Amino acid sequence: MQKITVTKLADALGAQISGVDLTKPLHEEIVDQLKAAWSEHLVLRFRGQKLTDPELLTLTRHFGEIDPPGPNPQGKPYLPEFPEINVISNIKQNGESIGGLGDGEAVWHTDMTYIESPPKGAFLHALEIPPSGGDTSWSNMHLAYENLSTELKDLIADKKAIHDATYNSAGFMRRGMSEVTDPRQAPGAHHPLVVKHPVTGLPSLFLGRRRNSYIIGMELNESEELLNELWSHVSNPAYCFTQVWQLYDLMLWDNHSTMHRRDNFDPNSRRMMHRTQIKGCSLPKYH
Repeated sequence: MQKITVTKLADALGAQISGVDLTKPLHEEIVDQLKAAWSEHLVLRFRGQKLTDPELLTLTRHFGEIDPPGPNPQGKPYLPEFPEINVISNIKQNGESIGGLGDGEAVWHTDMTYIESPPKGAFLHALEIPPSGGDTSWSNMHLAYENLSTELKDLIADKKAIHDATYNSAGFMRRGMSEVTDPRQAPGAHHPLVVKHPVTGLPSLFLGRRRNSYIIGMELNESEELLNELWSHVSNPAYCFTQVWQLYDLMLWDNHSTMHRRDNFDPNSRRMMHRTQIKGCSLPKYH
């Protein structure tokens, strides 16, 4: 039986996968090995994978049902021929953006937690990259939870937070939304602060995005203080791995147990990524 090679990228999370050509049909045994590596390392990197969009969609379906992208500022798919694919890019054609998130920093976040059933994972494929910048970092939320003090674990065990739907991770207001002045009134799903992973059963911090977050039932100033403490904790470099992109890199990450962010880059350079996401489920509180 063919076997993939799995090489750790950082102590906290991340592994590079070699020994497989993702442009070719995948045997079930290889898919099982990839899923096992994904569960263990949370973030997988495949180098030099020059996939077409149909190949990217076929690959994604091995890991679950494809979840269409959320709404973008244009209100229509960036790729009308492949509406299941999202485009992450700063490139403009005829004065119109061909993708989302621009060239600025994308702050720490977990994707689409403002809905009741956030995606369980996503692929991101590098088709054009700038000479420097635009690096992406992931943080291990299992590890972050494990390293909380007992007092903090007890404090957040039964609490939920509002996951604001107003803004995306680059700070742009989503189509049809209005400015939020009181986080307690923010639109969006309510998720436990500590969730049980649906595959591994492990506990994870589940924070979503910081902007307009609010811990239900607390005084606003107490919620802000606790959230600041948690966000400071999860950004510790000891829990992180940073991806310096190469052309045709393909990344797969677990959206239920990681957070990620992106560095800014020169707006005069070009960056284009194609992204698919895998349908998730409502995440239960960890008991």
